[in-house]
Amino acid sequence: MAAGVKTLSNTFVWILMGMLIVGLAGFGAVNLTGTVRTVATVGNQSISVDQYARELQREIRAFEAQTGQQMQMSQARLFGLDQAALSRLVTLAALDSEVADLGLSVGDANLQQEIIEIPAFQGLDGKFDREAYRFSLEQANLSETEFEADLRAEAARTLVQGAIVAGVVMPGTMVDTIANYVAARRSFTFIRLNAASLAQPLRDPTDADLQAFYDGHSDDFTLPETKHLSYVLMTPAMLLDQVEVDEDALQTLYQERHAQYNIPERRLVERLVFADETAAADAMAQLEVSGTTFEALVDARGLALGDVDLGDVTHDDLGAAADAVFGADMGKVVGPLASDLGPALFRVNGTLAEQVTSFDNARAELRDELAGERARRLIDTQAEDIDDLLAGGATLQELADETDMELGQIDWTTLSYEGVAAYETFRAAATKVADGDFPEVVFLKDGGMFALQLTKVLPPRPEPFDDARNRVTAAWTLAQTETSLRAQANDVIAELALDGDFSSTGLTYRVENGLTRTAYLDGTPADFMTQVFGMEKGELRVVVGGGAVFVVRLDDELPPEETAELVAARTALGEEMNQTLARALFDAFARDAQTRAQPTIDQQALNAVQASFQ
Repeated sequence: MAAGVKTLSNTFVWILMGMLIVGLAGFGAVNLTGTVRTVATVGNQSISVDQYARELQREIRAFEAQTGQQMQMSQARLFGLDQAALSRLVTLAALDSEVADLGLSVGDANLQQEIIEIPAFQGLDGKFDREAYRFSLEQANLSETEFEADLRAEAARTLVQGAIVAGVVMPGTMVDTIANYVAARRSFTFIRLNAASLAQPLRDPTDADLQAFYDGHSDDFTLPETKHLSYVLMTPAMLLDQVEVDEDALQTLYQERHAQYNIPERRLVERLVFADETAAADAMAQLEVSGTTFEALVDARGLALGDVDLGDVTHDDLGAAADAVFGADMGKVVGPLASDLGPALFRVNGTLAEQVTSFDNARAELRDELAGERARRLIDTQAEDIDDLLAGGATLQELADETDMELGQIDWTTLSYEGVAAYETFRAAATKVADGDFPEVVFLKDGGMFALQLTKVLPPRPEPFDDARNRVTAAWTLAQTETSLRAQANDVIAELALDGDFSSTGLTYRVENGLTRTAYLDGTPADFMTQVFGMEKGELRVVVGGGAVFVVRLDDELPPEETAELVAARTALGEEMNQTLARALFDAFARDAQTRAQPTIDQQALNAVQASFQ
């Protein structure tokens, strides 16, 4: 039992340590007062306001660490962090309720052993420190009773998880079938015919030809659904001129980035270390009389060049060997010279000149960085007021008039990627917006924000012929080329059906042996290998695509080549499928447990906790 608890509760221990780090980083705990004590009841378990506050705090801090920006509670709601925290706690509580019904628990001795082995609770001597234990839990806003109850519950949960997922193995037949499908091979011969192969050049199309082609292929000349969107946008770049950056701040940042702006001269160096001075000197003597090469010396030691490559090094990196190495010409070997690992030979493979960027030359970049950070903070301070204006019924035009946001319009389709549509977040919002939706603030990854509103939707519609004329001409030419080439290809197939000799066709042909279905052949259509693998042995087929026509004969069907890479891939696939099946089984168990636990949520309690974060 002890071993099982130790292994299965590691996840919880690391989560706890993450909470402790957040606490030690100085983020104050959220203290809640009043009569409300729980935010949810799940089966025979309850979720306290303190638990929810800690989980919400963890979600917000994790997001801030990822983005490098402080987050208001209103933003946390927009990103769904409040719901993510609640969902995680409800799932854990449902599992705890199930565990309690099963009567599982972990003994005190096992729990004590788990606690004393947590590094955060150990002193400088590596032993359990009661004061460190008390202080760490205090910083995480946890009492000893709460922490030990959580740890005990996690251990019991992981016992149940282990019982469900242990020994789960996907049938080997499935793994072999997938591996054999991916690694199967084909050998084939083919001829490629393109526009240069036409027996007669194509005539120029008439207006009637183009109109008929346009009418017969209307789906190819249909404009996609288009949304006329109005939006307001504010980005850090738009506010740079409003942000003041003092000279001292620029100088401070420049000094902090000294290593970035003042890169010393470097050498690309390989170092081969020897056991003693005599061995190094003997090796150098052989090099001097051309009795060996540096590569041979490395190989004789059972090493590869990558093992002795130091990369680019500065003068200070090389210690006593620096002067000799930096004085050597490129390609030269010097030594024996002292190194931190013993006598060594050094080969110089390249020179990297010193790179010094003065403060004046770096000023613009430094200012943009500092101004950008301050602009993002400025946007953060305005976000809630702008959200309140929208909630109060302000129009986008009024927002543009009263704030720093700029008004714009865009005819947006799923193919739009320019301007504001370059933002993935904007494209996602544009996809979802519907008629009647009220605009709301959405944040961008660069620290900006926007709100949009749908004004009109144009359904898919034919592109006017005059606008599409050039594309119609190109499509007509391609279709006519492929039609003519297909007729020539059929003649080639008829000839090959008689004697099977590609050389007798007088055309250039190509033979490929043992290719897998993932192979890429330049100049072939994307589905070329798929069609090859759909052929029977000896079959002749015409494959069309990309303005070219191919005559293909399948020569042989070959099984997978049993290489070390395939064995490793089959093993990795088996392990991944086992893990996927195990996760699916446990997820199904967790969902069933949650359904039977019938969670009830106290929205007022949730609101009270979230209000404490304002």
